[in-house]
Amino acid sequence: MTAAPSPAWEMHLHELPSGTLEVFTMGAGHPLVLLPSLGRGQEDFDGIAPLLVAGGLRLIRPEPRGIGRSDPLRAGATLHDMAADVIAAMQAERIGPALVAGHAAGNWVARIITHARPDLVAGCAMLAAVTGTTVRPEISAAIAGSFDTDLPAAERLEHLRRGYFAPGNDASVWLEGWHKDVALAQRAAREATTDRAWLRAAENRPLLYVAAAEDAIAAPPSEDELRDALGPQVTRVVIDRAGHALLPEQPEATAAALVAFARRIFSAA
Repeated sequence: MTAAPSPAWEMHLHELPSGTLEVFTMGAGHPLVLLPSLGRGQEDFDGIAPLLVAGGLRLIRPEPRGIGRSDPLRAGATLHDMAADVIAAMQAERIGPALVAGHAAGNWVARIITHARPDLVAGCAMLAAVTGTTVRPEISAAIAGSFDTDLPAAERLEHLRRGYFAPGNDASVWLEGWHKDVALAQRAAREATTDRAWLRAAENRPLLYVAAAEDAIAAPPSEDELRDALGPQVTRVVIDRAGHALLPEQPEATAAALVAFARRIFSAA
């Protein structure tokens, strides 16, 4: 997939009971909702957005609460509250059934939307994502060190290399773009979410699992492991030379996987 010019985008502010939510839209065609990783914003998708639009997709990009003009998460919020915001944005944008894609921790919200509102979802995509809701303690420490902007940059860079980037890839591109308060609020929302039925999002909708071959946080599961964890309607794509960050490491391969999956699910609809 070759590079494409940056598409024109529009910004909308949606006034919801949980506060203002900022949403960016761009492109035309079948809808794709993009949900970024823990403590990070929609700018992470800027590198692949032109490729996705060139592939015939309309992007719906809700800015996480606490970033940009989106009001912060309220105390006591769960992942279901985060999903409810995205559902409200999807309805406000008047889109038909969409492909909902979550990168890393964003996959939890994508799966809850798929489980709770299958009428709004044509398919789900998990990008470099754990299939459960926990990670090993030493990796959790690397994640926390990456978003702790109070630490020296050199120390954070080592955490980024340990947790997010394949060896040899430039981890410094992710020194910026972190929102510590947002990451902590999202972690609290995850911990407050006790139900687990939504984890098996591939029971009733097609699901694409995009694995990063050198992911220290979410090592690529086998297809059998994915079916056991997520449900029967799962397809796996493995992207080489990428870690958990994935998007800045292999933007073209990631976009190509999403476009191919979108064409399959929307042609079958």
